[in-house]
Order: sequence, then structure tokens, then C-alpha cells
Amino acid sequence: MSHTMDILTAQERGELAALCRSRALTYRMLARLFQKELDESYLDVLSAMRYPVSTGNPKVDAGYRAIATYLSGRWENTVEELAIDYARTFLGSGIDAYSAAYPNESVYTSERRLLMQEARDEVRAIYRSEGLEKLSDFAECDDHLGVELEFMGEMAARTAASFEAADDVEGVRLLAVQRHFLEDHLSNWVPMMLEDARKFARTGLYQGLAQLTEGYLANEAELLGELIEED
Repeated sequence: MSHTMDILTAQERGELAALCRSRALTYRMLARLFQKELDESYLDVLSAMRYPVSTGNPKVDAGYRAIATYLSGRWENTVEELAIDYARTFLGSGIDAYSAAYPNESVYTSERRLLMQEARDEVRAIYRSEGLEKLSDFAECDDHLGVELEFMGEMAARTAASFEAADDVEGVRLLAVQRHFLEDHLSNWVPMMLEDARKFARTGLYQGLAQLTEGYLANEAELLGELIEED
């Protein structure tokens, strides 16, 4: 949609708003899954969801299918089983920086794979530039994948609100913020982390989450590139 810098029609604004509302929901779901272990309440939410069958992206489809298949076999120890798998996959043993798929940008972009490095400061500055001092009660570092995805969800929701208010200039600006954040941060480390996650994860849910996230971010890169074309 290369004409987004022009005046949009009411129908176009409505379509963009609906698209961004949907994107916000997906980002927030992914953020929650990476932020911490699942409890019974959120497991109920996931079990009640209807997952897409054919999105056009094989990795997204495989990810949703793996998650849905795993949830269909839910039993009395599922929460415990998932907690163990979450710890094995994302928290590791603490022996070294290679014992898990640590979901922090600094780990994958610093030479010594350390936390709280340059990437943390960079994303924190971006959050603050958009008036977000603290995204949520989530206590992890600002460059944790769960926080970065939550930021994208918040920006998508704000974009929807801007188009609903017929503020096309702000809507386009926010789309550009998302595109740059995806290119400069998520895309430069998440694929490596997800490859590691597939090595460590044992349950279909976290295996599926890795596939779904990789496919979804690839879709997002293409979508945002189409919505905001270079001048």
C-alpha cells in the first residue's frame, strides 16, 4: 500500500485498523508465551483458541498445528510439564551462555554473550521515546524477547487507534517505528535464538512456538515493508 502517505479513504483506514488490532493480539500472545511459564488460567485461554489452519506461511501453519496438537492432549500434569520445558529451553542450567536459548538480545549480539549490554540500552531508549518507561509488570531486562514483542503489540494497537481517529500521519509514523524496530532488533537475533529453542524444547507447545514466531516475524517484515515503502 504505497499510497499510505496520501489521504486514506474511510474503508482503507478501517482495514488498516482491523489489521493492526489483529497484529497487536498476536504479538501480545507471543510475548506472554515467552515471558514466563504458563499457569492453568492462561492454559485455558490457549486451549479455547481457534488456530488458523492455512495462513500462507508454512512455518506459521506448522507452529499453530504443533501448539494445537499439544493442547489437545492436555492432562493433569500439563502445567508442570510445560514449566519444566520452559526452564530447560529458556532458563537453562546457568552453567554457561550456551546451555539454553536465552531470550535476550544482548546474549546474541554481544561478543561474550552477556546480559545487559548495548542492545538493552538501545531498546530502552526506543521505549522511552514512545513514552513507555515500563511496559508491564514483567521484571526481565528490556531486551528480553517477551518485552520486545510486547512493545510491537503496543505499537500495533496505537497504530490501529490512530487510523480509527483518522490520524494518518501518526499511523504511518507508528508503522515506521515498528518496521525499524523489527529490522534493527528482532530480526538480527531472534532467528538464532529460535534455532536454539528448537534444540532444547521437548514439548510440542514450545517447539511450535519457535516455528510460529519465526514465521510470523518473517510475515511482519514483508507486511511492514509493503505498508511503508522507501521514498
